[in-house]
Amino acid sequence: MVPAVSGPEWPGPAGVAVLVPCRDEELTVGAVVQEFSAALPGAEVWVCDNASTDATAEVARRAGARVLRATPAGKGHAVRRLLADVEADVYLMVDGDGTYDPAPLLVRAVLEGGADLANAVRVPEGQGALSRAHAWGNRALTWLVSRLFRRQVSDPLSGYKALSRRFAKSFPVFSRRFEVEVEMTVHALELSMPVADVACPYRARPQGSRSKLRTWRDGARIVWQILGLVRQEKPLAFFSAIAGCLAAAAVGLAVPIISTYFRTHQVPRLPTAVLVTGMMLLAFLLGTAGLVLDTVSRGRREAKMLAYLAVPPPTSLAPDRGVPAEVPGRLAGKEMADSHTKPSGSAR
Repeated sequence: MVPAVSGPEWPGPAGVAVLVPCRDEELTVGAVVQEFSAALPGAEVWVCDNASTDATAEVARRAGARVLRATPAGKGHAVRRLLADVEADVYLMVDGDGTYDPAPLLVRAVLEGGADLANAVRVPEGQGALSRAHAWGNRALTWLVSRLFRRQVSDPLSGYKALSRRFAKSFPVFSRRFEVEVEMTVHALELSMPVADVACPYRARPQGSRSKLRTWRDGARIVWQILGLVRQEKPLAFFSAIAGCLAAAAVGLAVPIISTYFRTHQVPRLPTAVLVTGMMLLAFLLGTAGLVLDTVSRGRREAKMLAYLAVPPPTSLAPDRGVPAEVPGRLAGKEMADSHTKPSGSAR
């Protein structure tokens, strides 16, 4: 975890693009565009209208944003379009639902802190900002990602992140929906990129605004996506675990058959013996598949690393601003409240 820089002030002109993927957010997207334009002078705000059925695109355009369109519906499709079509040195991705305040600290963590991914750790403000079910699910999924990928992460499901250009241009987006945030986190973990956590206030949606997130359905999709990413990025561990379970079950079924054979020199349960043989053969096949796919996965990881290294770091664009060598890596609680500055025109 790299240290996040201190100080809430905007670091000055840079090639920063604010990316706002949204669908049916006409009630909030205008305020989001205006807030981020005011808080980050010189930054371009891009809104990707993801198959909206309301006036989201028109409201965003009137507020001063540049508008793209992406179909079919699904946040992953919108993020893919934005990262493919927008050229910038730093990408600040935020939801269009008005739940996040502009946080220059995220951009500073990339420009001056050296992070390739700056993740906003949500700090709920007021009633209804984060439901109990969502909070529990977020903790469970965060624990699952940390355990499976053997690196501590904080709030990987946050929709508020700053990305360096080298991150964005080496990141192949395959997710279709809300799983894209987990895919981003795993991309950074697998390439051992510098990651910074920055605590940011998270507020409830404005009255009349409706969330597209479905707790159980989307939670199941995210779990399935995590398991799919483990299979893609760690195939040897994934297939070896399944092979080990099959082999253990086969041995358990085989013990009484072998014991009976040594006593009577007969195999009375022939179907079970055939089943055991098939299970053990399948276990060996899965282990072999894991070895082969591990080599393929290494080649894919090397290709992404080469794409990552081909892009110059954004820190070379920022002048030396006297950032201290030792600064806190995670801001939370009172430190967050002291360091976070809300723009004067922030709409609640």
